[in-house]
Amino acid sequence: MRQTRRAFLTFVVAFASLTVVIGCQSPAARPHDPQTLRVVTYNIHHGEGMDGRFDYERLAKVINDLSPDLVALQEVDDRTERASGVDQAALLGKLCGMHHVFGQAMPYQGGRYGHAVLSRFPILKTAVHPLPYRPGREPRAALEVWIEPEGIGPLRFVGTHLCHLDNEVRVQQTTRLTQLFGAEGGPGIVLVGDFNARPGSDPMRLLFDGGWTDVVAPRSKIDYILVRSSDPWQVEDVIIVDEPVASDHDPILAVLRWQGADRNR
Repeated sequence: MRQTRRAFLTFVVAFASLTVVIGCQSPAARPHDPQTLRVVTYNIHHGEGMDGRFDYERLAKVINDLSPDLVALQEVDDRTERASGVDQAALLGKLCGMHHVFGQAMPYQGGRYGHAVLSRFPILKTAVHPLPYRPGREPRAALEVWIEPEGIGPLRFVGTHLCHLDNEVRVQQTTRLTQLFGAEGGPGIVLVGDFNARPGSDPMRLLFDGGWTDVVAPRSKIDYILVRSSDPWQVEDVIIVDEPVASDHDPILAVLRWQGADRNR
């Protein structure tokens, strides 16, 4: 996480959310194939664009243009000093017309810093899983939500952001992720985020050897959308948006079709 100068906004968000409290905004209605999920991962650089502006309408447009069902956001601020007290998860949830949840990785500048998930579906359950880290490094976490998309049934969607400074710590963190989410059976799982690791690196090999498939390959760099090899997904499309201003990362969309039975039936 890079230090940046403080930006002063012209508005203040008048609503709040707890660490794992579900947003009350209703998701926008649109035609939807019940067995297809549009999944996005996006590191939003604590809301600050490469032009130094905190432009949430711009970020929301980038997200909305992808018509996502599920969005995992990394580097999200909640009422921090540098973000002028804005609850970014709640504001982006409102601007995108989606349910929202925030997960804290660490306290920061009078507020909190971590992850968010936006969901077209009601969020039934959430959990924040701390990941291993060393003193002097930023704490990291995985934010898990449970949803039940029509045509698919129970599904776990997990967003994370791994250490950017220490490969050994990333190995420890991916080891923990395989312990938490790698087992076969049960609800399907989609694991996404900024892993700060190249496809051939030790942390990613550990995940791939542990039964995860990279649906963005061969275009992956450090942001990933992973599914368990044992889950019956078919990848229909992958889009990497060239957006050089809104953040220092590009958003990635994967269109996934569930080929198994609806577990709600």
